[in-house]
Amino acid sequence: MLRSILVIIFIGLNIQGHSQLDTDHKYSKPLKEVLEEIQKKYGVTIKYPDSLVKDKMVTYADWKYRPDIEITLDNILKPLELKVKKEKEKQYKLTVFEYFRWPVEEGWAELDRIASQYKNVTEWETRKALLVPCLKQALELSILPAKPSHAPIITAKRNFDGYTVENIAIEILPGVWINGSLYKPATYKGKIPVILNPDGHWEKQRYRADCQYRCAALAKMGAMAFSYDLFAWGESQLQFPLEDHRRSLSMAIQVLGSIRILDYLLSLKDADTNRVAITGGSGAGSHTVLMTAIDERIKFSAPVVAISSYFYGGCPCESGMNIHACGGRTDNVEIAAMAAPRPQLLVSDGGDWTDRMPEHDLAYLKKIYGWYGKATDVLNVHLPNEKHDFGINKRKAVYDFMVKYLQLDHHAIENASGEVDESSITIEPEQSLYVFGDKGQSLPPWAIRGYESLEKIFHEEIRKSRLASGR
Repeated sequence: MLRSILVIIFIGLNIQGHSQLDTDHKYSKPLKEVLEEIQKKYGVTIKYPDSLVKDKMVTYADWKYRPDIEITLDNILKPLELKVKKEKEKQYKLTVFEYFRWPVEEGWAELDRIASQYKNVTEWETRKALLVPCLKQALELSILPAKPSHAPIITAKRNFDGYTVENIAIEILPGVWINGSLYKPATYKGKIPVILNPDGHWEKQRYRADCQYRCAALAKMGAMAFSYDLFAWGESQLQFPLEDHRRSLSMAIQVLGSIRILDYLLSLKDADTNRVAITGGSGAGSHTVLMTAIDERIKFSAPVVAISSYFYGGCPCESGMNIHACGGRTDNVEIAAMAAPRPQLLVSDGGDWTDRMPEHDLAYLKKIYGWYGKATDVLNVHLPNEKHDFGINKRKAVYDFMVKYLQLDHHAIENASGEVDESSITIEPEQSLYVFGDKGQSLPPWAIRGYESLEKIFHEEIRKSRLASGR
């Protein structure tokens, strides 16, 4: 009797399992089962966490197989917003579909399509005149919110070898601050250049040694350099947790923050408004080209390990708001071209998505700059044997660019052999760079916390500005 029951159960399960393999059930199979079949069929290994395949089904699974494994995987995974990365021969890793990362050839073809819309400087200026307001609109910053009335909060000045540092918090919305450190030459006369240094997506934020080296060196050479946090990054996390950095509004808050920093720095009596630059790496490189495109006060820009036609920025703080829909779709290289004819340095390397900058994207930028007779004012330093960082060779490239165009004193950071020497720069402990203390104990009482509060205040302040302007 027991044996009969087991046989009946087995038959029932078998029928149930195969009942899905018809059009009524879209020939559906669990993704995990399909991946196991693929590994056996093609003799490969596919690595993935169970969480990535749990409860996912593949429709018409058997119908999607092709002799080529990568075509098969693309057929199966694309409808599920998944893809694989080939790690080595016969070994793949399953990951989520990346809207921001394109195959190189597709990125180049898209840039070629974009570029086909203008054939001379007049047509390009028309295109740029269309893009600028669209970018601002996509960021919801066509009309800026009113500046809060509170003065910046400034800590005591610290004196070092050839430069000084003071930490500054600038209120950009009621109860919302952007924090940073202002590096200046120890002694100087008259007006000096201004260089914005937004921080990129690396650990330790602006507290990292490479940030301190770069800003201190720029100050020693004669500029004021402001190093500052992206939204929900660094000291901003006192108000907003790190996960808020990957919310789309972070893109607009970062732009607003940089605008307010410029407002403040350019109001200083010793700021030279004709020598204003910005440099940032990685996500801050994307931010660098965006800021330069929409703010004409920036005269020189140096995005580092950031820009390519086949990468749109892997963080919502770079592509979370729909700026790339502007002008019938744009990309980061065209946005970088909007700096023309203002001098621009792009630093690229062989270890990330800038690996092929000299092969295609640079020629496009040279063409745009050439229309102004300024082809030599867009430069590329390519480091094919280096990876994604803001290391010494990237910094040297930035130093050379800033010296050339801002008339800085390179000798101030040289040793007796004429080589760049950062050893006289003091790397301060993280706590020394805080404005509000390590636990936020010095935050003003009206400080807000959390994304919902930020969203409410941002849209309310924009609404007030619209009403005040009659728009």
